[in-house]
Amino acid sequence: MVDLTEQEKAAMRAAMRRVAETMAEIGWGTRFQELSEAQVLTLIEVAVGGFQEAMQAIARQDAAAEVPF
Repeated sequence: MVDLTEQEKAAMRAAMRRVAETMAEIGWGTRFQELSEAQVLTLIEVAVGGFQEAMQAIARQDAAAEVPF
């Protein structure tokens, strides 16, 4: 298991919200084995994209908070 940073954990929570929205569209009662290939790929794309976007936003916030000396 990888030790995640607090930023990575926050990014995972942000990605989870996007995955939940997609699952709501698919239907929460749908079993994983019933998902089509396209639906699985969409879930992966949403998860990875959400994580990347959140990490980029966190990096921008961290950069803006730095005080140059």
